[in-house]
Amino acid sequence: MDAIDVGIRFKREAPALAEPSDPLVLRDWFVDDLPAVGVGAEAVTAEIVERLLPLCKNEAHPQFCGFGDTGDDPAALAAGIIAMFTQQNLINQRFDAPVATFIEIAVLRWLREALGYVNPQREDIQTVWNVGGLITTGGTMSNTIAMMLARENQAPGTMQSGVEDPERFSIIVPAGVGHYSVRAACTWIGTGAHIIQVPTIGFRYDQDELRKALAEHEGRIMSVVAYAGDSRTQTIDRLADVAQIVREADPRIWLHADACWGLPMAFSERLRPRLAGIEQFDSVTVDPHKVLAIPYSLSALLVREPESLRTVSTFSDLIMQEDFAFGQVTPFVGTKSWGSLKLWAMMRSHGRAGLGQIAERRVALAGRFAELVDAHPRLVRLHDPDMAAVAFCYLPPGIEDGTGDVEAVNTFNKALHSALLADRRWFLHTFTLPDDLGRIAPGATVQALRLVSINPHLTEQHLTDLLAHLDALALDLC
Repeated sequence: MDAIDVGIRFKREAPALAEPSDPLVLRDWFVDDLPAVGVGAEAVTAEIVERLLPLCKNEAHPQFCGFGDTGDDPAALAAGIIAMFTQQNLINQRFDAPVATFIEIAVLRWLREALGYVNPQREDIQTVWNVGGLITTGGTMSNTIAMMLARENQAPGTMQSGVEDPERFSIIVPAGVGHYSVRAACTWIGTGAHIIQVPTIGFRYDQDELRKALAEHEGRIMSVVAYAGDSRTQTIDRLADVAQIVREADPRIWLHADACWGLPMAFSERLRPRLAGIEQFDSVTVDPHKVLAIPYSLSALLVREPESLRTVSTFSDLIMQEDFAFGQVTPFVGTKSWGSLKLWAMMRSHGRAGLGQIAERRVALAGRFAELVDAHPRLVRLHDPDMAAVAFCYLPPGIEDGTGDVEAVNTFNKALHSALLADRRWFLHTFTLPDDLGRIAPGATVQALRLVSINPHLTEQHLTDLLAHLDALALDLC
């Protein structure tokens, strides 16, 4: 009970960023020998509070504005604690996870329905092969399994025979905004990093260039990946158009949508049309621990045709071949925790209407921040926000309209982000971004700052306070 109180206080009171410490100092503090005599649970808990927590960042703080991983939904936290105590293992159903298996099936069906996939009737769910999805440890794992499915679709039986002619396993991704996990997945599954990057317009596929790439590499593409919220700007591609272009070129190509950021849009009647066409994709990755305040770690891979998961199943006599044993379809995973209880509790707590309101509030806050950026004389917004992210640059002295000296803009924004980290009161993400809209210089790669409006405690006052803080730091840099 003391530990729970400590956790609640940490979420509510800890600063956004931890006390700065040299990594080698931390190494020398904590990489030590195992005590010869145990100190006891109470002493260890006290040590965590006194020595470790002050050195931990707190993404639940509203001034941590770079990501969405707040992990602070009350129902999800409570469910996570209970799941940990129950020690269910979803590798088998009858004795390892009697009820947990069906909670997982329920939450997978909720996700599928939200995205527009067709679920079988409840009475027709006879095995795990009727479910059409699986819970994973994160988006990288989900994307890796999706690429395995694409590989087996391209060359059935590769699971057993191994990869032959790796050049036939190419994947198409949007240039400059594709997530690293897709490339990494292809190396992990043995197909090699045969990546075809197609140019973008406004962080979406240039559709003419996509058609050209499909024609040029005909017969050698195993998957086309599109983003329902890329990892930099959270731009949603024109999914229906992408699906149509790919199907017309070659209906055998596996279509995969990364919706790690876009999932909440599916619950809002007003925002759901922005995901139109996602139901045509063969697989979709979603990341509730990014966007639904679920404590780490929880992702899901959903497939349009449930039976497709058989292509990546394995057999062991250690896993009971029960109708509902998820262990039959868990690539890379043996013991399988009851992580889905966290998501089940969060979604049930808010309901469809509440989840939609969460998404709409985030989009509204991002829109308001975009207005504040546009009104600021030294800020340049780099994209038109689709969801909860606003990427921008701060113009250094001597550059009035954002054009021309890209190197000076990039150097200044790197220094500004370093000043934010040193100050420790606010956090924004930073990364390089292709200037697709020509806001700084067409074709340039710019160093962007990004705000994400996912934190439920973030207010409009926080937005104005952040900009005032940036102005003060920028003045110090001049």
